[in-house]
Amino acid sequence: MYRDPSACAARHGERGGARLKFLIVAALIATAAYAGYQYVPVAYNAYLFRDFMQESVDKAVALNHNGDWVREQLSKSAGEYGVPQSAKITPSQSDGSHAEVRVQFTRDIPLLPGYTYQYEFDHTAKSREVIVH
Repeated sequence: MYRDPSACAARHGERGGARLKFLIVAALIATAAYAGYQYVPVAYNAYLFRDFMQESVDKAVALNHNGDWVREQLSKSAGEYGVPQSAKITPSQSDGSHAEVRVQFTRDIPLLPGYTYQYEFDHTAKSREVIVH
């Protein structure tokens, strides 16, 4: 098989191009994976805490507890869900058949070196209607 020397000379400037592109893509994938590694646990814990908030207000209505009981339950379990102690927990109860609680906090998530994302949690859980037969 015959090689054309002019074709080899024309491709000489392209050497290493694929390697550079691979390194760039690999760096971008690694950065996205690291950011996900930092963000996903915080978002998942926030999702679980929302569920716990709903469960707590429903229990408060069913067991005829007041808003302070809901605040106490959420404060005791906050550490399990990664909720900072500076979280603002505001319960309100209009009557024995309805309860509400609002929780607000901000968490810093270091997504990239030199960049910190402010994850803001602001959720209000309202008790569901209890049907008694």
